[in-house]
Formats: sequence, C-alpha cells, structure tokens
Amino acid sequence: MKKIRMLTTASLALVTFLAGGGVMKAVSAEADYESLRRFSQILDMVEQYYVKEVSHKELLDGALKGMLENLDPHSTLMTEKEFQEMQESTSGEFFGVGIEITMQNNQVLVVSPIEDTPGHRAGLRAGDIIVAVDGEFTMDMTLNEVVSKMRGKRGTDVELQVLHKDSSKPVTMKITRDAIPLISVKSRELEPGYWWIRLTRFSGHTAEDLAEALKKAKAKGEIKGIVLDLRNNPGGLLDQSVEVADMFLRDGDIVSMRGRDAQRAQVFKARPQADDVDSPMVVLVNAGSASASEIVAGALRDRKRALILGEQTFGKGSVQNLIPLSDGTGLKITVARYYTPSGKSIQAEGIKPDFEIAWEAPREEETPAFSVREKDLRRHLEQQKAKKDDAKKADSKDEKKDKDAKAAEDVKDMIDRDNQLRLALQFVKTLPVLKELQK
Repeated sequence: MKKIRMLTTASLALVTFLAGGGVMKAVSAEADYESLRRFSQILDMVEQYYVKEVSHKELLDGALKGMLENLDPHSTLMTEKEFQEMQESTSGEFFGVGIEITMQNNQVLVVSPIEDTPGHRAGLRAGDIIVAVDGEFTMDMTLNEVVSKMRGKRGTDVELQVLHKDSSKPVTMKITRDAIPLISVKSRELEPGYWWIRLTRFSGHTAEDLAEALKKAKAKGEIKGIVLDLRNNPGGLLDQSVEVADMFLRDGDIVSMRGRDAQRAQVFKARPQADDVDSPMVVLVNAGSASASEIVAGALRDRKRALILGEQTFGKGSVQNLIPLSDGTGLKITVARYYTPSGKSIQAEGIKPDFEIAWEAPREEETPAFSVREKDLRRHLEQQKAKKDDAKKADSKDEKKDKDAKAAEDVKDMIDRDNQLRLALQFVKTLPVLKELQK
C-alpha cells in the first residue's frame, strides 16, 4: 500500500506538470485510483517475475516513454543524450547520416535527406523505409533509438537496410558518418535578375542567412523573380519559418496554432518592413517538404503571393515543444496543430501544388566523341611568352572569365537536369504578364 501511495503522488505530480501547472479535475477519483493500483500491481509483477533484473527507474522511464509515444509519432521522453542531440541538430555541429525520419505504421520512413550529407549522396530519398540499422531491425526500436544508432563519430560507418519507394526488396547501404552542415540557405542567379534560393532546413540562423542572400542579390541589380526551393526541406524551427514568410508578405496572417484550449490560440502575422521583397515568386515543393516548409508554402499560397509547383508535401501539421527536465532528460510533446491563413490544417494531407509536376530523372548524357586538338599533338608550337606584367594581367582576366564561364555552365546544367526548376523559371518570368492580363 505504501508503494501505491508513493506512485499515486508521483503520477499526480507528473499530470500536474504536463497540464502546465493547473490542477486537473478528476472525472472519477475511484477510477483513477483503480488505474494506478493496476499499474502498481503490474510493476510489482515485472520486478518479481521478469527473466532478468530490471531497475525501478528503467521500468518507470519505459512506462513514461510508452505513454508518450502511444499519443502520436512525435511525442516522446528523450534520454539526456537524445535531448542533447536534438538541441545540436538546430544549433550546433553533429555527426551522422543526415536524414529526417519519422515513424509511420511501425516503420521508419525517410521524410527528407538533408542536402550535401552522406545520406543524400548515398541515394536515400523521401519515402524510403529504413528496415534495419547495423543488422538490428527498426521495428523493434523507438524513433529516438534509430536516430541515436545512425549518429556516431565522424568517419565511422553505419550499415542501413533500405527499402526504396516502389521497390519490393531492400538494399544494403554502407554510409560513412560525417558532419551535418547547418548551412540552410543557398542562392544562384539563374538568369539576369532571376534568382534560385534554396532553403535546406529551418535552423537557428535561416532567416538571417536568407536576408543576407537577398541583400547580395539586390546589390547585383533589380530582383525580377525568385524561385524559392523548399524541396526535401524537412522543417525545423517555427519562429524561423514565420520570419522567412514575413520577408515576402507585408501584412495579414502567416500561420495560426491551436491546441486543446481554443482560448489560447496563437496567430502569427506579417509586418511591413523596409526590405520586404515584392518580386514575383514560384515555390517548389515535394513529398520531402514538411512542417516549417509547409508553413511557408501554405502562407504564400493562401495569401496569393506565390505559385506552388511540384508534388504534394509530406503533411506534418503539428507543433512540438521541447521541455528540459531537471535530470537532463527532455520531454518532446505535441502541443498544437497549425493552420494556414485560410484556416486549413495540412495534418496528414499536405499541401497540393497549384501545378502538380512530378520530378523527372535526367536522361543519361551520351559519351562525347573522341577528339584531338592541336595542343595534343607532339612537338606542337608553343605560344610566345609575353612580358611578365602583361602575362599576369592576362592570367587574372582569364581566371575571371573561366570562373564566370564555369558558374554559367553550372547553372545551365542545373536547369537542364531539373524539369521542375526549369518550369518554375518559365512561370516566374511570365507572372508579371499574367497579372497585367488579369487587370
């Protein structure tokens, strides 16, 4: 009986904490007591009869973990190490494979590979199923256990069994762990005045880095159009997604959050800023676009600020809070659903693009025909040597020309090999014409 009273006190304290400090009214004190008595009985039986000795703490931690993970795929109790890794993934450097994963139907699903990481280079794609890690089947693990097993020291290998989308047999992939870059913004000028801006994730400095990229673009001249690429962006921090959307909106709603208490709903609004960007926009999305990237895409679509092009997004419309606990562990718990400005929840549905265009793998290029040039012939005549100063100037000019030519060639190759990007560029160039016709 003493154990039951102790357990009841601990459990009520936990309930009070999860409720934000408010006292929860018991529907039936007797029913609550009966449930706790049953829990205590099972705890006693496991301690007495289980095949090996298990500590009281292990059992209680497991019970709490199971309770939270039974709620939804994103709520959990994290160990001290897991909580530290979660914080590092948005603010510091960490080592691993570089993929965002979730648990769906007891399977570990790849939401999105992070660009320029070992997982991305190895060929992991959104929709792949991680069947096993280092020979251990993931169906017997929690999501955090899978994440922990894939992380490790830089330069070490991890072996994944992966079932690719539309495949019937898993393949084994040996991936070498490396630093996961937290550079979340990339930009390139596709044509004079037309910019491709890629957000790979929403980490602590994404909005700041995007502002810097836009500043550099403006320094080169008028921004005539932007292709905002959110493909395979697994999301990240809510505040960063709000700041990013705010850069392209002058006023009105960006996103709203509603939890169990309707009176405490939060609405995030855009504010007019001197450096707001009004250029025509097309946003690229796909099945790997999730969470924070869906907030941005949904806001820009509903406010008729941009056209959305690509494939239907992942559909993660819930918000999680990370709560540090006194022993160094952490609670990750779903606290709300978020809604786009039109009031639509994308939970388990995703955002359907205005123009649904599937990505097409580029055709294999033909091997160039063998050719011989003058410089390849034996005893070919060398150019006469110029004066040193003239030669240095010529070399400097040639280097700049070569660098510019290579950059232009890289952009051309990028557009040629990406049908969605190619179409997005065409759309963003014609948007001003379409708006004039609508007047």
